[in-house]
Amino acid sequence: MSTTTPLEKTAAGAADFFDTRVGAAKTVKEFARKVFPDHWSFLLGEIALYSFVVLLLTGTFLTMFFVPSMTEVHYPDDALPVAMRGIEMSEAFASTLNMSFHVRGGLLMRQIHHWAALLFMASIVTHMMRVFFTGAFRKPRELNWVVGFTLMILGLAAGFTGYSLPDDVLSGNGLRITDGVVKSIPVIGSYMSYMIFGGEFPGTEIIPRLFTAHILLVPALILALIAVHLVLIVVHKHTQYPGPGRNNRNVVGYPLFPVYVAKAGGFFFVVFGVLAIMGATLAINSVWAYGPYDPSPVGAGAQPDWYMLFLEGSLRLMPGQPEFVIAGYTLSLNVLIPAVVIPGLLFTALAVYPFIEARATGDKREHHVLDRPRNVPTRTGVGVAILTAFMILVLAGSNDIIATHFDLSINAITWVFRFLFFAGPVLGFIIAKRMCLALQRRDRELVLHGHETGRVVRFASGEYIEVHQPLTETERYLLVSHEPTRPLEIGPTENSRGVARPDLKKARRTAKLSSFFFADRVEPVTPSELEAAHGHAEHTAIEPAQENEAVLTNASTRG
Repeated sequence: MSTTTPLEKTAAGAADFFDTRVGAAKTVKEFARKVFPDHWSFLLGEIALYSFVVLLLTGTFLTMFFVPSMTEVHYPDDALPVAMRGIEMSEAFASTLNMSFHVRGGLLMRQIHHWAALLFMASIVTHMMRVFFTGAFRKPRELNWVVGFTLMILGLAAGFTGYSLPDDVLSGNGLRITDGVVKSIPVIGSYMSYMIFGGEFPGTEIIPRLFTAHILLVPALILALIAVHLVLIVVHKHTQYPGPGRNNRNVVGYPLFPVYVAKAGGFFFVVFGVLAIMGATLAINSVWAYGPYDPSPVGAGAQPDWYMLFLEGSLRLMPGQPEFVIAGYTLSLNVLIPAVVIPGLLFTALAVYPFIEARATGDKREHHVLDRPRNVPTRTGVGVAILTAFMILVLAGSNDIIATHFDLSINAITWVFRFLFFAGPVLGFIIAKRMCLALQRRDRELVLHGHETGRVVRFASGEYIEVHQPLTETERYLLVSHEPTRPLEIGPTENSRGVARPDLKKARRTAKLSSFFFADRVEPVTPSELEAAHGHAEHTAIEPAQENEAVLTNASTRG
């Protein structure tokens, strides 16, 4: 006879309490039965989530010791580091030094926090790339794409506000650039700068305001959007890669409980462990090497974190242009274009792309099976073009480092990057699209003829053939399961009464857009083509015993 322990009674009572008041049993049952596909690329989103958890944990520790004040103090003469003794600095910078050298575990927590921020942004960007190239943003997930894009922007904001808090030379220069970018906005720029900094730069309010945004406003928004993102994943069910037995009506994988919970929990500790090792062994953001903020020091090698380098590179590539004064307002194109217009265009293109492609396809069905990037060559080309533009700007943000390390002219490097910024995305689009089309043609050949074996056989009749190995059912399904997408047609320009269609101009624009996406395509193998190819099965199923004694086992032995 089994007995119930006090712990079991307490757990049962708590479960009954929540079930009778909020319907917890139904919710837990629904979540526990949720199926998640098993593929390594889905872990990219989990890395972002776990990195954010590490950021919250380490950030809570750092908040207890950081002083968000710009009040001027002198660093104690008996404190570490020696190079900072007696130097005038803000309380924010002094508390950062104190945290790093006098708080037990403070430097470790600072470095884990910084590495986690870099990994958080890297995993978000990589996760979005996976979603983009596989078409996981299609209906019904357009809203979730916008949520993920907003999370990326908030991640940039969180990184920038946190990077600026120590009030050292590097972060101060970043704030100075921010002040210039804000002031370049026509009409309202100077007023916005005055509002942000509480007066003329640098003022005395910016560090406390950044601190509030960094520990309260931005994390709260990120947490809210993460919750929305996860809820939408559950509502829409998870996407999956194409394969036998997988379609838009099912999900092949493991249930959330107990399999996926155990795997996800273990993976969290893997991410946490890697970040802890990086924080313990890899120095980062050593602010004492730069000193407190002073606008006078200027030197090479001053770059922000990698996710903000694109903005730095854009500013460095822009040639100096004269300022225009219009109606008493100064228009600084040499700052406005690279820091506002170009990033705005790139990010806007990324945010609205799902809606542009939906209009080009005219497809209003739900999609839960992912695309192979080669089967959507234009989308893949557009993604490569956007990534190419960002990568060129990132490299341009380090043009001084490239010049000093490779003993090159910084002016020559800048001109090369200026040319590449316009030519690189175009070349990237063309090359990626042509490669996708070539891979599709190769897939057709594989489906119709099988794998080449390198064996050439002569029959008794004197006929020579190359022996091919047939594809497995799984291989064949993967190569033929995608649906062809063809350009939309305009249709009749007039109705039955000879009246021109009122939406004719819109239809023509949509047809041109659709033609851009789908005019160049390779049709997948049809059942009739596959049946005709199977008629030559004697060329692929030949046995060694059937071969003539004149078998050439390798092309290199001919002659």
